Amino acid sequence: MNKQLIIAHRGESYLAPENTLTAINLAWELGADAIEVDIRLTKDKQIAVFHDANTKRITGRYKRIKNTNLEELQKLDAGKYKSEKYIGEKIPTLGEVLKTVPDGKKILIEIKSGREIIPFLNGVIKESKLQENQIEIICFNLNVLKNVRKQTPQLPTFWILALDYYWIQKMVHPSISRIIQKASKHKLSGLDLWAGKRIDNKLLSKIKKANLRIYTWTVDNPEQAQNLLNMGVHGITTNRAGWMKDQLNKFQKTN
Repeated sequence: MNKQLIIAHRGESYLAPENTLTAINLAWELGADAIEVDIRLTKDKQIAVFHDANTKRITGRYKRIKNTNLEELQKLDAGKYKSEKYIGEKIPTLGEVLKTVPDGKKILIEIKSGREIIPFLNGVIKESKLQENQIEIICFNLNVLKNVRKQTPQLPTFWILALDYYWIQKMVHPSISRIIQKASKHKLSGLDLWAGKRIDNKLLSKIKKANLRIYTWTVDNPEQAQNLLNMGVHGITTNRAGWMKDQLNKFQKTN
């Protein structure tokens, strides 16, 4: 499982409602190597697969995930925003999503809650039949990743960073050398980087020298994807995984 991965961002989210079982199953059908999903802890300590802190953007109704029980969340329509044909789509649980992952494929789980979700996450993972090398944890919050490492050191962990955004907004952030130092100190598996202009061979070389893997997000342009793969990134996260694989195959045939 060391090949360069094409990762379906929230499932096949260009064609189907993000983070739903329909989008996830479609990603597998179209040949994605992995899927990426977001998780949040509900009021009754269930793990919902959902990106936002509240349901307004997707369902049209405002419910904060952490303040709402799963049963109530699953009464909301998570598909209509995308198309009439997806009316009735529900917010899935992580357990439901893990059951879809085929042999030899991966799931990247982005933790959107705080560290309080980790014991419940560990329980759901243990109940699944997936191999440990099929599950990877990603998060913007280094402290959450540190807690994942303490509680489940066998799970690969990736630190999500938006280097270009920090730079454009003139936000205070650690240098890449400091980022690498922190990732290595806490025994992270790699970095998951926003695919902006700051990603170049020099940057990737520094990261690889530290034996860290590199994923990039979110890439929907085939030429950009091919360029990143040529530079040696280990995975590309895209909203159009099936189409992207087809386009990259065409590039390889013509070169």
